[in-house]
Amino acid sequence: MVVSEMNGLQAALAECAEDIERMMDLLLPQPDGPEARLYEAMRHSAFAGGKRLRPFLVMQSSRLFGVDRRCAARVAAAVEFMHTYSLIHDDLPAMDDADMRRGRPSCHAKFDEATAILAGDALQALAFEVLAVPETHSDPAVRVELVRELARASGGHGMCGGQMIDLLAGKAEMDIGAVTRLQRLKTGEMFAFSAVAGAVLGKGSYRAYMALHNYAQEFGLAFQIVDDLLDAQGDSQWVGKPTGRDAEAGKATFVSILGAERARAQAGLLIDQAIRALDVFDEKADLLREAARFVVARTK
Repeated sequence: MVVSEMNGLQAALAECAEDIERMMDLLLPQPDGPEARLYEAMRHSAFAGGKRLRPFLVMQSSRLFGVDRRCAARVAAAVEFMHTYSLIHDDLPAMDDADMRRGRPSCHAKFDEATAILAGDALQALAFEVLAVPETHSDPAVRVELVRELARASGGHGMCGGQMIDLLAGKAEMDIGAVTRLQRLKTGEMFAFSAVAGAVLGKGSYRAYMALHNYAQEFGLAFQIVDDLLDAQGDSQWVGKPTGRDAEAGKATFVSILGAERARAQAGLLIDQAIRALDVFDEKADLLREAARFVVARTK
């Protein structure tokens, strides 16, 4: 990627992150009552930084269909609430048992395990609440479709199902096909929702919807391969979370099966496929193309 493209993408990512965090702040106020500790825990994790790639996909896909930016930002915030819930629960002692996330104490380490569970539950519920109200879209059919799509992407046939397989990955032998399916569910489905959200909001064609879905599926797999590479080779202080945990747990990953060199090459092939999926769009999709290239170049 040329420097000008990277600078343009970084500026767009930063602008998106600021917009989404302003929306999240509006949707997640800090109350004064006895439940304030719960909201403090929710905000601790929700405002811990991060790349905000999923919200970025929502915003950029919405731009393709001329969706009102505030409506798109609400959906993007809902996606980030759902993603944050998954990270809180993923870090719990019963799951990955991680004390650091995004360079700061994970939710259960900062507060306690029970509060972290409730914080995750409340963020998940908030995500659906945001999607269901008229402020997100005037058409109730669109709101229902958003709720349905996010429920599928995050549930047993999506993120949660993939997480279950991941918990079993250290106890059973898995080939590359099984690992690919695991990551399509655990990581890919939420990226797919984020990318198609613009088509749902803008009532785009089936062809446009599928182009974005296919883009995000390859994008998500490449993202996970790079995550595996960072876990195997990265520095925990730079990455912002503990590294080397997959190897310690004996989990099959793209890197453990393919080796680092072949895994990185596979990520590059997936990104090429993701970019080709956007051929149905004009230059308005260029930032989505640049985001795909960024995935394989990232170092944290």
